[in-house]
Amino acid sequence: MKKTAFMVLSLILSLSLFVGCTSNQSSSKGDSDTIRVGLNYELSGQVATYGQGLTEGIEMAFEEINENGGILGKQVEIVKIDNKSEDTEAANVSTRLATRENVVVLLGPATSGNTKAAIPAAMQNKIPLVSASATADDITVDKDGNVREYVFKTCFSDSFQGVMMAEFAHGDLSAKTAAVLMDNTSDYAKGLSEAFKKTFTELGGSILTEEAYQAKDTDFRAVLTNIKGTNPDVLFVPGYYEEVGLIVRQARELGLDVPILGADGYESPKLTEIAGKEALNNVYYSNHYSSMDDAEEVVEFNKKFKEKYGKDPDGFNALGYDLAYFVKDAIERAGEADPEKIKDAMAATKDFKGVTGTISIDEKHNPIKSITIIEMKDGVPTFLKKLDPK
Repeated sequence: MKKTAFMVLSLILSLSLFVGCTSNQSSSKGDSDTIRVGLNYELSGQVATYGQGLTEGIEMAFEEINENGGILGKQVEIVKIDNKSEDTEAANVSTRLATRENVVVLLGPATSGNTKAAIPAAMQNKIPLVSASATADDITVDKDGNVREYVFKTCFSDSFQGVMMAEFAHGDLSAKTAAVLMDNTSDYAKGLSEAFKKTFTELGGSILTEEAYQAKDTDFRAVLTNIKGTNPDVLFVPGYYEEVGLIVRQARELGLDVPILGADGYESPKLTEIAGKEALNNVYYSNHYSSMDDAEEVVEFNKKFKEKYGKDPDGFNALGYDLAYFVKDAIERAGEADPEKIKDAMAATKDFKGVTGTISIDEKHNPIKSITIIEMKDGVPTFLKKLDPK
């Protein structure tokens, strides 16, 4: 009798555990009352302004989406974790979000290096990962050129920025010679430099010298003196705002007054703090957006952002805002919050209209979209023009 009672009790406990497991599994994704979205961003550390800016845009967008009924009738729940601007931590956060937090999509990180560290967990767990700012060419493809099935970008690639800035230097600035100063520890800087040099020389220009520095360097006077001695028409400095701010300031102090060109790594209010307003003239960089663009969707976004945060938006705010709506669009077209179906819907995206431009995803999971050229005037980023891909 005791043996029979023990067997019955064991069977009941087993069934309870089974029901509990299946209930948790079904509620973890599409059957839940909410749609959980994972944010893996640099909220502290060396490039925190990027992650903070993207997160502001994302949170504003999802707040609007939830106020308007959510996605497929469900509210979006954000799971936000700081990767501290470190690639090891970015990998850990990605793993946690993909395996423990029951998210259906991973957003971020901001930088290319941290995004690469986050990719393995997304691929292994088959959760789509989308970065709005990881511009390295090899984010969505592996070293053999194979497309990473679960990885997407809503920002253009380094090679595109390098090509467009070379065309801008040659065409708009009539530059015939250029010097390059890059961070030789950064994949971002290397990719931009290679694309710029290749395009500039193909257009008939000459690269007079190439100099290098390392992240966290603070004294660039020696290499800038060497560059000044070659007398280039333009100086191309692909890098992040912390070093770029010092480079621009020291270049101007040395009397190197030629146009300085860069890319979206310049986009931070700290650039002006570091370089100083007077030094930031005759400086141009490629970006995803300008708050001074008079397009209707940009004007409306600027107004709403300033009402919410009490400040003007920057490019990372706009990229984050578009990213959230890109996710909404994909989930709605997928018909349910299922990672596999969301991935397929993202790959099929055509003519998604955002604040930073109209996006169609190509066969390599990269966006086809226009690029904005920003001119710094007394430390103020000013909209100059848009360039469309050829």
